Amino acid sequence: MKRIGLLSDTHGYWDKRYLKYFENCDEIWHAGDIGSLEVAERLADFRPLRAVYGNIDGQDLRIRFPEINRFQLEGTDILIKHIEGYPGKYDSSIRETLMIHPPKLFISGHSHILKVKYDRNLGLLHINPGAAGKYGFHRVRTLVRFNIENGNFSDLEVIELND
Repeated sequence: MKRIGLLSDTHGYWDKRYLKYFENCDEIWHAGDIGSLEVAERLADFRPLRAVYGNIDGQDLRIRFPEINRFQLEGTDILIKHIEGYPGKYDSSIRETLMIHPPKLFISGHSHILKVKYDRNLGLLHINPGAAGKYGFHRVRTLVRFNIENGNFSDLEVIELND
């Protein structure tokens, strides 16, 4: 079993509570718009970090992280991409990949809107953790934690970072 800490859209903002809430996590995943190499390095120094770059990320982050991160963990095919859309309205940049070979877990960011939704047509779980940074229109900053074990998900939690 792996415990995952998931965030997106930090936009260069560091909050020491990221470490507090990810203390019991085995890995941290960032779904793009990291905003600064410093944020990525702080997360990576704390726990193993898997990330993708987002549309606001500069060359320093684009060199370090891919646009699409697809990997296997705990018997689960996982795909992370910053701009993906959501079930029923996937972005054209990823739609064909999803239709031909859908992952079991599909993670995105970009919208700043927290969303956890199961796509029955493709048999995948979609998670957008919302935005953990302060830049954007969102009113509440959010993080997500969950477990993956043998291809199953459990104990999904949404954490609100009220200031």
